[in-house]
Amino acid sequence: MRSESFSRAKVMMPPPYLTDSLFASIPWLVHGFGTRVWGPEDFGKEGGWPGARLVELEQTHSDALHFIDKPPARRLQGDALATDGSGLLLAIRTADCLPVLLADLEHKAVAAVHAGWRGTSLGISARVVRALGERYGSRPPRLVAVLGPCIGPACYEVGEDVRGEFLRRGQGDAAFRRSAAPDAAGGGKYVLDLKAANRSQLLGAGLRPDAVADIPLCTHCDGRLLSYRRDRDTSARLYNFIGIREIGDG
Repeated sequence: MRSESFSRAKVMMPPPYLTDSLFASIPWLVHGFGTRVWGPEDFGKEGGWPGARLVELEQTHSDALHFIDKPPARRLQGDALATDGSGLLLAIRTADCLPVLLADLEHKAVAAVHAGWRGTSLGISARVVRALGERYGSRPPRLVAVLGPCIGPACYEVGEDVRGEFLRRGQGDAAFRRSAAPDAAGGGKYVLDLKAANRSQLLGAGLRPDAVADIPLCTHCDGRLLSYRRDRDTSARLYNFIGIREIGDG
């Protein structure tokens, strides 16, 4: 583990996707956080990972994780993927939800996590850290993570039902703040900080604070990104990805 702090990511932006300086410094790692001009057809045009296969999920807002060593015959249902094999690009699609990418520096394994409010309430980020340990022997202090762009807390208003799910599942409500606007029934509304909630899960699972980086962009505010709440587009998604570079790749 490098000694310098990565708690605040330095963002490089070679369009059409975002990269993080921490992950970019790892020679065997391929990663990116998509913008609105980067789609699945673009992976075949990128010259940095010849022959890599894109692996996507049928995302279900769950805490289900799949370990893979080759492309599955069909899309698996779930919200997290992990591998220690090269030549695979694990993809998570988002349009306000939080993409979390993780890498094990010691065992050369990676994971991609789709963390919406439902998955976050289920503790998906912490679950993935535990599962990496069980499968690959990953030690949390040797894991690094990057939290990608998602809807920011100033823009993410939710109801008491969402807060109630967090409380019911033992996640607490530290990531919630009361909103000034009442709901239609005159009850309370809240704003939810998805990044704070998932960062808390990662730290609680044993990651070091300086090993959790953040790309500080809000999908709702930044026009380069896609936002369901802003655009109301049920189909358009950002493609966020991570993989292990084949030996000999450029």
